[in-house]
Amino acid sequence: MVRAMTALSLESAKTIAIVVALIFVASAVISAWVIKKVITKVIVILLMVGLALGVWTQRASLQSCANDAKEAATGIVDQGVTCTFFGTDVEIGGE
Repeated sequence: MVRAMTALSLESAKTIAIVVALIFVASAVISAWVIKKVITKVIVILLMVGLALGVWTQRASLQSCANDAKEAATGIVDQGVTCTFFGTDVEIGGE
């Protein structure tokens, strides 16, 4: 009966350990880079969605204010109306 050699030599074990360690280090660096990219993308997407939502709500508020200004111009409302868009006064032109 022939027995296969399954034992590793000391030098083979050292070499395999170095290769495996290098693979783990390379995997860690690649994982950190990919995770950074994913997190960066998520942050940018959330920022853009937040800005879009802010502009959308300001647009809706501006439209509501324009309607109030139109009513004020026709005498339905007896108060002055000042419309703002992100804190900046906006002049509402007549249609």
